[in-house]
Amino acid sequence: MTHLTVDKPPRSRPAPAGRPGPLGRFSASSPSWLFAAPALVVYVAVVLYPAAAGVVYAFTDWSGIGQEMSFVGVANFLTLLDDEQAMGSIGNTLLLTLAIVAVQNGVGLLLALGVHAKLRSRAMLRVVFFSPVVVSPVMVAFLWKYVYNPDPSAGLNGLLGLRVDWLGDPSVALWSIAGMVVWQYAGYSMVIFLAGLEGVPTELHEAAMIDGAGTFQRFRYVTWPLLAPAVTINLMLSTIGGLKLFDQIFAATNGGPGYATETLSTVLYKQAFVFGKFGYSTAIALVLALFVAAVSLVQVYYLRSREVAS
Repeated sequence: MTHLTVDKPPRSRPAPAGRPGPLGRFSASSPSWLFAAPALVVYVAVVLYPAAAGVVYAFTDWSGIGQEMSFVGVANFLTLLDDEQAMGSIGNTLLLTLAIVAVQNGVGLLLALGVHAKLRSRAMLRVVFFSPVVVSPVMVAFLWKYVYNPDPSAGLNGLLGLRVDWLGDPSVALWSIAGMVVWQYAGYSMVIFLAGLEGVPTELHEAAMIDGAGTFQRFRYVTWPLLAPAVTINLMLSTIGGLKLFDQIFAATNGGPGYATETLSTVLYKQAFVFGKFGYSTAIALVLALFVAAVSLVQVYYLRSREVAS
């Protein structure tokens, strides 16, 4: 009896996966990229395109109306160097930033140490100290305009028995703005420092106490070195926030009295929307962005090296 043998077709094997390209194992048709595509389109349209257009406008004399403009090269930047108001605002911006960074982080650290202690009311205190952060900066400015009421019987003057025109005196107005900002954002710094404190192992404190270290010594040699990442984040955020501060100043003083509280942010706003010099204002904005980026990079490099050293 003859048996017929039928050759079975070879079993199909799955196609070998392609080698990962420059973007890893994701291709242009990968579902991950398809899900991210709408967000990328919005990001390009809302962030990248306006930023690139602003760089182009910085070298033109565009008035903000219509499409008529001409290329003027670096004329806007040379005008900035000769603009006394703009150059004075740079000094105000730096002084305001230094005051905010120093006081806000100092107060935030003290608040974090306070609410980190074993107090029954620490949960409520955390909410109270953090609550100003969620308030609109414009609302904070109007609130503090009442606190800074020059009337001797009202606001801070009535509480302290003083006669100070907090927002009308050129020698005091800038520091009054700094106090307003510190009051609003000290709770933000507190939360970041508090997260750092929660990450300090209690075993280190117990070992230091066994060795006879006091409270200050434990903070200096145990807590402070381990807070380096929190310090880096807080200094970065407060520095960037101080350099681009606008809302509180615009609502409280509008850069006055005179030019006492004028910053680069308020100057570029007025040049664009008051005087119609959009080309010049975008040049100021470009200088401000590059300055903030340079300061941030230097700060990150120094603070990161401090983290490694500690």
